[in-house]
Amino acid sequence: MPEINSADRNNFVDLPGELEEALTRIGKALPEWGMDGTFLAASTIERYRAELAPVPQFAEAMATLRAKLSTAGAGFAVVRLGNIAAALGEEQFLRLTTAIIAEVAVPFQPLQRYELWKPIGTKPGKDPNMTSGTGYQAHHIDLVNATMPPDYTVLLCIRPDPLGGGASIVSDARAAVERLTKTSRDLLAEPVFSYGQFFELADVGEEFRPFPVLDGEPHGRGFVRFTGKMLTQSGMGEPHANAAQELAAQLIAGQKTFTLKGGDLLFLNHHRVLHGRQALGEGQHGVAPDDRRLLLQLFLRDSSQPS
Repeated sequence: MPEINSADRNNFVDLPGELEEALTRIGKALPEWGMDGTFLAASTIERYRAELAPVPQFAEAMATLRAKLSTAGAGFAVVRLGNIAAALGEEQFLRLTTAIIAEVAVPFQPLQRYELWKPIGTKPGKDPNMTSGTGYQAHHIDLVNATMPPDYTVLLCIRPDPLGGGASIVSDARAAVERLTKTSRDLLAEPVFSYGQFFELADVGEEFRPFPVLDGEPHGRGFVRFTGKMLTQSGMGEPHANAAQELAAQLIAGQKTFTLKGGDLLFLNHHRVLHGRQALGEGQHGVAPDDRRLLLQLFLRDSSQPS
Protein backbone atom coordinates (compact mmCIF):
# COMPACT_ATOMS: atom_id res chain seq x y z
CA MET A 1 0.00 0.00 0.00
CA PRO A 2 1.37 3.48 -0.80
CA GLU A 3 2.41 5.62 2.16
CA ILE A 4 -0.23 8.20 1.26
CA ASN A 5 -3.33 7.21 -0.68
CA SER A 6 -5.99 9.91 -0.68
CA ALA A 7 -4.61 12.09 2.13
CA ASP A 8 -3.59 15.58 1.13
CA ARG A 9 0.21 15.73 1.27
CA ASN A 10 -0.16 19.18 2.86
CA ASN A 11 -1.37 17.50 6.05
CA PHE A 12 2.08 15.98 6.57
CA VAL A 13 4.71 18.05 8.37
CA ASP A 14 8.30 17.27 7.40
CA LEU A 15 10.82 19.00 9.63
CA PRO A 16 13.88 20.65 8.08
CA GLY A 17 17.11 18.75 8.61
CA GLU A 18 18.55 21.49 10.81
CA LEU A 19 15.50 21.36 13.05
CA GLU A 20 15.69 17.57 13.29
CA GLU A 21 19.32 17.80 14.37
CA ALA A 22 18.57 20.45 16.99
CA LEU A 23 15.62 18.50 18.40
CA THR A 24 17.72 15.35 18.55
CA ARG A 25 20.36 17.15 20.61
CA ILE A 26 17.74 18.51 23.00
CA GLY A 27 15.95 15.18 23.18
CA LYS A 28 19.06 13.53 24.58
CA ALA A 29 18.93 15.77 27.65
CA LEU A 30 15.22 16.28 28.36
CA PRO A 31 14.28 15.29 31.93
CA GLU A 32 11.65 12.73 32.87
CA TRP A 33 8.11 14.10 32.89
CA GLY A 34 5.96 14.50 35.96
CA MET A 35 2.20 14.06 36.31
CA ASP A 36 -0.49 16.01 38.14
CA GLY A 37 -3.28 13.48 38.36
CA THR A 38 -4.11 12.47 34.78
CA PHE A 39 -2.42 15.54 33.29
CA LEU A 40 1.17 16.22 32.36
CA ALA A 41 2.45 18.44 35.17
CA ALA A 42 2.56 22.18 34.51
CA SER A 43 6.15 22.26 35.77
CA THR A 44 7.12 19.65 33.13
CA ILE A 45 5.41 21.63 30.38
CA GLU A 46 7.21 24.80 31.44
CA ARG A 47 10.58 23.00 31.50
CA TYR A 48 10.05 21.41 28.10
CA ARG A 49 8.91 24.70 26.56
CA ALA A 50 11.95 26.48 27.95
CA GLU A 51 14.19 23.90 26.29
CA LEU A 52 12.43 24.09 22.93
CA ALA A 53 11.72 27.81 22.69
CA PRO A 54 15.22 28.88 21.52
CA VAL A 55 15.43 26.23 18.78
CA PRO A 56 15.54 27.92 15.34
CA GLN A 57 12.52 27.07 13.13
CA PHE A 58 10.68 25.29 15.95
CA ALA A 59 8.12 28.04 16.56
CA GLU A 60 7.36 28.21 12.84
CA ALA A 61 6.88 24.45 12.63
CA MET A 62 4.49 24.48 15.59
CA ALA A 63 2.50 27.38 14.13
CA THR A 64 2.13 25.37 10.92
CA LEU A 65 0.99 22.33 12.88
CA ARG A 66 -1.58 24.26 14.91
CA ALA A 67 -3.01 25.82 11.75
CA LYS A 68 -3.50 22.41 10.14
CA LEU A 69 -5.19 21.07 13.30
CA SER A 70 -7.63 23.93 13.71
CA THR A 71 -11.29 23.62 12.80
CA ALA A 72 -10.54 26.13 10.04
CA GLY A 73 -7.83 23.78 8.78
CA ALA A 74 -8.02 20.07 7.97
CA GLY A 75 -8.37 19.04 11.62
CA PHE A 76 -5.54 16.51 11.44
CA ALA A 77 -1.83 16.37 10.71
CA VAL A 78 1.07 13.94 10.73
CA VAL A 79 4.47 15.12 11.98
CA ARG A 80 7.32 13.02 10.58
CA LEU A 81 9.71 12.21 13.41
CA GLY A 82 11.23 9.01 12.04
CA ASN A 83 14.76 10.36 11.72
CA ILE A 84 14.69 11.62 15.31
CA ALA A 85 13.26 8.31 16.55
CA ALA A 86 16.13 6.46 14.88
CA ALA A 87 18.68 8.74 16.56
CA LEU A 88 17.26 8.60 20.09
CA GLY A 89 16.49 5.77 22.46
CA GLU A 90 12.82 5.05 23.12
CA GLU A 91 12.72 6.82 26.49
CA GLN A 92 14.28 10.04 25.24
CA PHE A 93 12.25 9.97 22.04
CA LEU A 94 9.03 9.74 24.06
CA ARG A 95 10.11 12.71 26.19
CA LEU A 96 10.80 14.80 23.11
CA THR A 97 7.53 13.70 21.48
CA THR A 98 5.64 14.61 24.65
CA ALA A 99 7.32 18.03 24.67
CA ILE A 100 6.26 18.65 21.06
CA ILE A 101 2.69 17.56 21.78
CA ALA A 102 2.49 19.93 24.76
CA GLU A 103 2.94 22.82 22.32
CA VAL A 104 -0.54 22.06 20.94
CA ALA A 105 -2.56 21.46 24.13
CA VAL A 106 -2.20 19.83 27.55
CA PRO A 107 -1.43 16.07 27.37
CA PHE A 108 -3.46 13.81 29.65
CA GLN A 109 -4.46 10.18 29.98
CA PRO A 110 -8.05 9.67 31.18
CA LEU A 111 -7.71 5.87 31.11
CA GLN A 112 -6.60 5.40 34.69
CA ARG A 113 -4.74 2.12 34.19
CA TYR A 114 -2.07 4.01 32.21
CA GLU A 115 0.24 6.80 33.31
CA LEU A 116 0.50 8.92 30.15
CA TRP A 117 1.01 6.89 26.97
CA LYS A 118 -1.33 3.98 26.25
CA PRO A 119 0.10 1.17 24.09
CA ILE A 120 -2.09 -0.12 21.27
CA GLY A 121 -0.56 -3.40 20.21
CA THR A 122 -1.72 -6.19 17.93
CA LYS A 123 -3.40 -9.29 19.38
CA PRO A 124 -4.44 -11.76 16.66
CA GLY A 125 -6.53 -13.81 19.10
CA LYS A 126 -8.66 -10.85 20.20
CA ASP A 127 -12.01 -9.77 18.73
CA PRO A 128 -10.90 -8.30 15.35
CA ASN A 129 -13.11 -5.24 15.84
CA MET A 130 -11.53 -4.26 19.16
CA THR A 131 -8.79 -1.64 19.37
CA SER A 132 -5.91 -4.12 19.50
CA GLY A 133 -7.61 -6.59 17.15
CA THR A 134 -6.63 -7.10 13.55
CA GLY A 135 -9.86 -6.03 11.82
CA TYR A 136 -11.32 -2.85 10.40
CA GLN A 137 -11.88 -0.01 12.89
CA ALA A 138 -14.80 2.16 11.76
CA HIS A 139 -14.80 5.96 12.04
CA HIS A 140 -15.16 7.26 15.59
CA ILE A 141 -14.14 9.78 18.18
CA ASP A 142 -12.52 8.39 21.29
CA LEU A 143 -14.56 8.26 24.50
CA VAL A 144 -17.72 8.97 22.55
CA ASN A 145 -19.87 8.24 25.62
CA ALA A 146 -18.23 10.85 27.90
CA THR A 147 -19.80 14.26 28.41
CA MET A 148 -16.34 15.83 27.85
CA PRO A 149 -14.36 13.80 25.31
CA PRO A 150 -10.72 14.81 24.79
CA ASP A 151 -10.24 17.68 22.39
CA TYR A 152 -7.50 15.80 20.53
CA THR A 153 -6.28 12.25 20.13
CA VAL A 154 -2.58 11.70 19.41
CA LEU A 155 -1.22 8.45 17.96
CA LEU A 156 2.51 7.73 17.72
CA CYS A 157 3.56 4.93 15.38
CA ILE A 158 6.34 2.86 16.93
CA ARG A 159 6.08 0.02 14.40
CA PRO A 160 3.86 -0.17 11.30
CA ASP A 161 2.24 -3.44 10.29
CA PRO A 162 5.03 -5.51 8.68
CA LEU A 163 2.37 -7.14 6.48
CA GLY A 164 1.42 -3.78 4.96
CA GLY A 165 -2.05 -3.29 6.43
CA GLY A 166 -3.49 -0.96 9.05
CA ALA A 167 -3.79 2.21 6.99
CA SER A 168 -5.23 5.10 8.99
CA ILE A 169 -8.53 6.59 7.84
CA VAL A 170 -9.61 10.14 8.67
CA SER A 171 -12.79 11.89 7.59
CA ASP A 172 -14.06 15.44 7.94
CA ALA A 173 -17.10 14.93 10.14
CA ARG A 174 -18.45 18.44 9.65
CA ALA A 175 -18.37 18.12 5.86
CA ALA A 176 -20.05 14.72 6.08
CA VAL A 177 -22.87 16.17 8.19
CA GLU A 178 -23.42 18.97 5.68
CA ARG A 179 -24.03 16.38 2.98
CA LEU A 180 -26.85 14.73 4.96
CA THR A 181 -30.52 15.40 4.42
CA LYS A 182 -32.18 17.75 6.90
CA THR A 183 -34.31 14.86 8.13
CA SER A 184 -31.20 12.85 8.97
CA ARG A 185 -29.58 15.80 10.71
CA ASP A 186 -32.70 16.32 12.82
CA LEU A 187 -32.75 12.65 13.81
CA LEU A 188 -29.05 12.70 14.70
CA ALA A 189 -29.65 15.66 17.01
CA GLU A 190 -31.95 13.58 19.21
CA PRO A 191 -30.39 11.94 22.32
CA VAL A 192 -31.18 8.32 21.50
CA PHE A 193 -27.72 6.90 20.73
CA SER A 194 -25.44 4.89 22.98
CA TYR A 195 -22.26 2.88 22.87
CA GLY A 196 -19.73 1.31 25.19
CA GLN A 197 -19.04 1.16 28.89
CA PHE A 198 -17.81 3.90 31.21
CA PHE A 199 -15.33 2.94 33.93
CA GLU A 200 -11.79 3.70 35.13
CA LEU A 201 -11.97 7.13 33.49
CA ALA A 202 -11.10 10.56 34.83
CA ASP A 203 -11.32 14.18 33.65
CA VAL A 204 -13.75 13.48 30.82
CA GLY A 205 -16.94 14.37 32.66
CA GLU A 206 -19.73 11.88 33.29
CA GLU A 207 -21.19 9.02 31.31
CA PHE A 208 -23.37 10.33 28.47
CA ARG A 209 -26.08 7.77 27.74
CA PRO A 210 -28.02 8.22 25.59
CA PHE A 211 -26.38 10.99 23.59
CA PRO A 212 -27.07 12.95 20.41
CA VAL A 213 -24.66 12.57 17.49
CA LEU A 214 -25.07 16.28 16.75
CA ASP A 215 -24.96 18.42 19.88
CA GLY A 216 -25.75 21.79 18.29
CA GLU A 217 -22.59 23.42 19.68
CA PRO A 218 -20.33 25.62 17.51
CA HIS A 219 -17.85 23.65 15.44
CA GLY A 220 -14.87 24.65 17.55
CA ARG A 221 -16.51 23.43 20.77
CA GLY A 222 -19.00 20.69 19.93
CA PHE A 223 -18.52 17.16 18.60
CA VAL A 224 -19.96 14.88 15.96
CA ARG A 225 -20.43 12.19 18.57
CA PHE A 226 -20.24 9.07 16.45
CA THR A 227 -18.69 5.63 16.34
CA GLY A 228 -19.39 3.13 13.60
CA LYS A 229 -19.59 0.39 16.23
CA MET A 230 -22.84 1.79 17.59
CA LEU A 231 -24.61 0.94 14.33
CA THR A 232 -25.07 -2.62 15.51
CA GLN A 233 -25.00 -2.10 19.27
CA SER A 234 -27.01 1.02 20.04
CA GLY A 235 -30.49 -0.51 19.96
CA MET A 236 -31.90 2.54 18.18
CA GLY A 237 -35.08 2.58 16.13
CA GLU A 238 -35.07 2.28 12.35
CA PRO A 239 -35.29 6.03 11.48
CA HIS A 240 -32.32 6.87 13.72
CA ALA A 241 -30.40 3.82 12.53
CA ASN A 242 -30.92 4.88 8.92
CA ALA A 243 -29.69 8.39 9.70
CA ALA A 244 -26.58 6.99 11.40
CA GLN A 245 -25.97 4.69 8.44
CA GLU A 246 -26.26 7.67 6.11
CA LEU A 247 -23.63 9.50 8.13
CA ALA A 248 -21.36 6.43 8.11
CA ALA A 249 -21.62 6.28 4.31
CA GLN A 250 -20.74 9.96 3.97
CA LEU A 251 -17.73 9.54 6.27
CA ILE A 252 -16.46 6.70 4.10
CA ALA A 253 -17.08 8.67 0.91
CA GLY A 254 -15.00 11.58 2.19
CA GLN A 255 -12.27 9.69 4.01
CA LYS A 256 -8.54 10.12 3.49
CA THR A 257 -6.24 7.14 3.92
CA PHE A 258 -2.53 6.92 4.67
CA THR A 259 -0.11 4.45 6.21
CA LEU A 260 1.88 5.63 9.20
CA LYS A 261 5.60 4.93 9.29
CA GLY A 262 7.74 4.44 12.38
CA GLY A 263 8.10 7.76 14.19
CA ASP A 264 5.01 9.34 12.58
CA LEU A 265 2.94 11.38 15.03
CA LEU A 266 -0.75 11.70 14.10
CA PHE A 267 -2.81 14.51 15.65
CA LEU A 268 -6.63 14.38 15.39
CA ASN A 269 -8.95 17.24 16.33
CA HIS A 270 -12.09 15.64 17.75
CA HIS A 271 -14.10 18.78 16.99
CA ARG A 272 -13.48 18.36 13.26
CA VAL A 273 -12.55 14.81 12.23
CA LEU A 274 -13.33 11.18 12.96
CA HIS A 275 -10.72 8.48 12.55
CA GLY A 276 -10.33 4.73 12.18
CA ARG A 277 -8.12 2.08 10.62
CA GLN A 278 -8.18 -0.41 7.80
CA ALA A 279 -7.67 -4.08 8.66
CA LEU A 280 -4.17 -5.30 9.31
CA GLY A 281 -2.49 -7.60 6.82
CA GLU A 282 -3.46 -11.26 6.85
CA GLY A 283 -1.16 -13.69 8.65
CA GLN A 284 -0.61 -11.82 11.92
CA HIS A 285 -0.25 -15.12 13.81
CA GLY A 286 2.95 -15.69 11.84
CA VAL A 287 4.50 -12.38 12.95
CA ALA A 288 6.57 -12.38 16.13
CA PRO A 289 4.84 -10.35 18.89
CA ASP A 290 7.71 -7.87 19.10
CA ASP A 291 7.45 -7.22 15.35
CA ARG A 292 3.69 -6.57 15.18
CA ARG A 293 2.17 -3.14 14.69
CA LEU A 294 2.45 -0.92 17.77
CA LEU A 295 1.06 2.55 18.38
CA LEU A 296 1.11 4.69 21.51
CA GLN A 297 -1.86 6.93 22.31
CA LEU A 298 -2.55 9.87 24.53
CA PHE A 299 -5.09 12.67 24.60
CA LEU A 300 -5.03 16.45 24.78
CA ARG A 301 -7.21 18.96 26.59
CA ASP A 302 -7.39 22.43 25.08
CA SER A 303 -7.11 24.85 27.99
CA SER A 304 -9.17 27.41 26.05
CA GLN A 305 -12.19 25.08 26.01
CA PRO A 306 -14.82 25.55 28.75
CA SER A 307 -14.65 22.88 31.45
